[in-house]
Amino acid sequence: MTFYPIGPSPLLAGYVRYYWVLEGDVAPGEYYTHRTMASGCPELCFHYKGSFCEVTHDKVVPGFRTGIHGQSLHFRRFRTSESFGLFGAFLYPFAVLLLLGMPATEINNQMIDLSSLLGRQGEILSEKMLLADNNQQRAQILSAFLESRLPDASSSRVIPAIRQVIITAGQLPIQSLSDQFFLSNRQFTRAFSEYAGFSPKLFSRLLRFEHALGEYGNKDKSLTDIAYDCGYYDQSHFIHEFKEFSGHHPRQYFSGKAEGTQWKD
Repeated sequence: MTFYPIGPSPLLAGYVRYYWVLEGDVAPGEYYTHRTMASGCPELCFHYKGSFCEVTHDKVVPGFRTGIHGQSLHFRRFRTSESFGLFGAFLYPFAVLLLLGMPATEINNQMIDLSSLLGRQGEILSEKMLLADNNQQRAQILSAFLESRLPDASSSRVIPAIRQVIITAGQLPIQSLSDQFFLSNRQFTRAFSEYAGFSPKLFSRLLRFEHALGEYGNKDKSLTDIAYDCGYYDQSHFIHEFKEFSGHHPRQYFSGKAEGTQWKD
């Protein structure tokens, strides 16, 4: 299995965290289960090879070929029995409003087909991405599309605040942010939610969790070390939140044997 990131174009660096590629082969008669975790940032996804179905406790539902996986409070499980290739764009949450033209709250916890999201433009983009010769070409196609939708200017004062929460991995006091941008708590929370999808407090929780996920493979830290480094006030709090957002006990996840972590090795 192969996973690698691709940097966005300079014009998009403020809107796209990175592009990514995930490819894998599945032997006949076997299947691969992939797990997406809760996340404060949305992803555009293009399945240019193979397809996945979403697996829940009582049903299996075919997934989209191209679409957006909104910022989410929940983990999801997907399964395929064929070799696959995915190209994705990991976005900053405010890119949903600035590039796609809708408040980030409208895609919370949702997976939306690209044609439903963008109409005919989404259909054209999907066709180009699926028929591209390689992933470098896909990066160029998606960059051109997103660059054509760049706003003339960004006037919202909360975008720098969202960036600070991301940069500090959710460990910045919310009160200090609202004070810094001269907004009341109510004004700040409303504007922040429109651009980030979630309230500042909830978004910060998701970013702390993302920071913890990034410690995968670090054998030099105990679970207690990871918990405190990521801003959790004790290990019990860390375990509870990690299980809520991933479906895994952190000990299981960091063992390297948890479902859906093969792509990290």
